[in-house]
Order: sequence, then C-alpha cells, then structure tokens
Amino acid sequence: MEMAPPAAGAGAGAAAAVVAGGAPQQRQQQQQPAAGFGQTITGIIRIAVFWYFASKFFTSKRPTGPGSEPPVLISNLFHKAEPLDMWVYLSEKEKFNDFGNESALLWHENNIPYAVWGPESSRTLSLKYYPSEAVKNNATVYVHVFFARSGFSPDPNDPEYLPLAAFGRTHPIVAYFPKSKNDKKRSLLGASSDDPQTQTQTVTQVDEDTEGDVKDDAPAEWLPYWKPNITINLVDDFTRYAHNGVPPNIAPYLNVEPTSGNYYPTVYFNEFWLLRDKLIPLNETVTELPLNLEVGPISMTKWQLFLQIDQSFQIHRSYGSMIEGEADELKSIRGREPLPTRNHHGGLFITFSVRLLGIQERYPILEQK
Repeated sequence: MEMAPPAAGAGAGAAAAVVAGGAPQQRQQQQQPAAGFGQTITGIIRIAVFWYFASKFFTSKRPTGPGSEPPVLISNLFHKAEPLDMWVYLSEKEKFNDFGNESALLWHENNIPYAVWGPESSRTLSLKYYPSEAVKNNATVYVHVFFARSGFSPDPNDPEYLPLAAFGRTHPIVAYFPKSKNDKKRSLLGASSDDPQTQTQTVTQVDEDTEGDVKDDAPAEWLPYWKPNITINLVDDFTRYAHNGVPPNIAPYLNVEPTSGNYYPTVYFNEFWLLRDKLIPLNETVTELPLNLEVGPISMTKWQLFLQIDQSFQIHRSYGSMIEGEADELKSIRGREPLPTRNHHGGLFITFSVRLLGIQERYPILEQK
C-alpha cells in the first residue's frame, strides 16, 4: 500500500516513523533467502521419503497365475542372531589379501550377533593412526572389513576358510575435495593517485588478477582429507527377493554369492552424519590422526532412507539448485537450536524421520508390517 508523502510540518516525527518502519522490512528481506533455503531442503527430504516408500510398496511383481512359472527366490545366507567374527584391516592398496600381516590388523571382535538389537551387537574402538610418507603426499588409505561365522577364517588360504561362511567390503577413508580458490580482491583505498609508482603497481595487480581469472578454467586441484569416524553397519535384511526382480535401489548393494545365487549380509559404511567440517586435511605436517571405529546393526528402512536422502542431495547439486556444503548444514540443524531467521522445517522433518526409524529399529515388527 502506497503511503502519502509526509506534510512539510511533520518534520522529525515523520522521519522517525519512516526509519522505524524500515527496520521490519529489512529483516523480512533478510529472512527471504533463509526461508527459500529451508523450503528447498524440505522438498528434497520429502522427495527422498516418497521415493523410498514408493519403491518399497509399489515395486512391480510378476504374475503368479496358473500359466506362469513360480519365481526363483534368493535369500540371506546367514540367519538372525548368528554369531559373527570381525576383522578390520588398514592398507594403502584397494585389493587386500595380506591376512598374515599383523601390523595391518586394526581390530578383531568375536561373537557379534547378526541383526540383534542390544549392547552385545554394537562394538567401538578408538585409536591413533600414524600416516606414512605416501599418505602425507596424496596417497589413499582403505579400510577392509571382513566377517565370518564364528570359528571360520576370512583368509582364502586358510584351511578353515569356506566361501559361504565369509564376506567383506572395502571402503576408502581418505576423501578428496577441490581446493578453494583464494579471494583475489585487493583494497585500493590506500593508494595515492599522485604517486606514479603506486599507479603502476596498481595497474600491474589488476593485470595479474585478470590473468588469474583466465587461468581459473584450468583443472581444479584436489586435496586429501582424513575421515576420523568409520561406522560399519550390518543391514537387517532377510527379504526373499525374486532372482530377476531385486528392487533397483537395493540391487547395487546386494552381494550375491554366484554358486548358490543367495546373498551375503549387506555391509554399509555409514557416513550420513560424517560432516565435512569433521574431516582432517592431510599434508606433510601431520604426524598422527584419530580413528574412531564402530560396528552395529541398521534397519532396512533407515538404511534405504539415508541412501535416498544422499542421492537426492547429489541430484540437486548436479542441477545447481544446491551448492556444496548445504547438505551438511541441513544435517547439522538437528544438533543446533534453530536460529530466529532460519526456516527449520527441513530440520524438523529429518529429525522426525530419524526418530521414527529409531522406533522401527526397536520394534522391527512395525517395519515388516
């Protein structure tokens, strides 16, 4: 609504009213970007949740009429509450077969009940890792985790080894991110226009900055970062899948044994809550690094929701609707008090989803129904 201009006699009183009325408008303009960000994040979470439940309940099923053949079903090779032994190795090689190297063995646990919710199924270990010169100079480090039925060995060269009794997975614990570009802006407020030498130096700096902008098209430099937290989850999944009808959101992670056609328990390296600000830069000055290891179960629903949310973030980044770091900002909202200018519906939504999944983990019958 347009306001009539103040009368000439209003003077200072009208001016004070205009100034006082301008402050709420400025605050409203400042809140608009934060509100837009919150709405975008809420939409991402809603899409991910809808995608998960749609794939869970509306996957296509083959006809089972009188003229159709019954589908071939595959199932988990292991049973619920079956005791497992675990070995965790650290190596600079992606393929690991040096089981006799005691220095590479970081962690060994016995009798971990598979897919059982209780303190006996979760184990933790914290230690210090001393990087080699190769790791300090951009080499990658891999964690190799192996599980086997209690009493069996994960080493194929061991007499106690059975292919159907052991499984494992490899995961890098060094992440690479592009190096941030330095701010090339220079303040020229202190330059004197009367000094020819200063003028020449200023022109030279502008020319160098222009050349630097042209060189920005060169390939970005990638820097290594250490992941201090490694969470190993065994997915609580005993679904009997059709041999050629595994849902597309599960098929890439299903480790199928070729001779029997059945699948091993899924090993998931959970980095959903591993935010970028927790990573440690790797360089020649680093002498020791923290490493916190954890192993435990995860429900099928929670695992799939984490995957769908991360995949939704990646899609939005590829479209340019989300910049790097905004996904971590959303996740960190769950552990912070909401700011007055922040639209925190996305944080509330993801908190509700995670709490709901926690209830399903405690009462698995809810997930089955």
